[in-house]
Amino acid sequence: MKSLTRRQAMVGGAAGLVGAAVGARAHPEKPVEQEALQAYARFVARRDEVDEGKQPWSVMADFFTEDAAYIDPAGRVEGRENIRAFFEWSMIGLTGHGWSTPENWTMAEGHRVVSQWDQILGHKEDGTPWMVPGISVLYYARDGLFCYSHDTLDMQQIRRTLKAMKWQLPAGITRPERPPNPNHDVSLPPAWAHLEPSRSG
Repeated sequence: MKSLTRRQAMVGGAAGLVGAAVGARAHPEKPVEQEALQAYARFVARRDEVDEGKQPWSVMADFFTEDAAYIDPAGRVEGRENIRAFFEWSMIGLTGHGWSTPENWTMAEGHRVVSQWDQILGHKEDGTPWMVPGISVLYYARDGLFCYSHDTLDMQQIRRTLKAMKWQLPAGITRPERPPNPNHDVSLPPAWAHLEPSRSG
């Protein structure tokens, strides 16, 4: 299992931090863990740009395959363009209004990437953040793309934090309603099920 902190990914570069993979997971040219961590480092760097207002959320969909699945507490979204639309509407009134997602650590085993990050909802008067930790599990499909991402957050803690900070939607912002009857299937897309044998039966 290979691991990479955000600072290592952004400053030192993933290529010099990841050793050779072992066994059948090794790619003839590049270990899959190394390639996955490098791709995820680019993902995080782009997400930081989004948090800073330099890029729109829609660009994050470019890191997914056409048939990818993205899952968060709101449910499952399938297909790159549907993921793009979801990113755009789900972050209305949040990014640019105190919300951000700094990365803490990342590790890879085979095609699987696991990442721990914090959801920053704003800052207190003393400068400390209102923060809820989160975990992402992704599967790397090669060529710089991910076929699966499952974000996990404690939504009860999110609600308690929003209540404690007396958060309100910014003036003039209207958030769209979430789709009814969300799909909470967490399986990999059929074409990529072989990346997780324990889930493919």
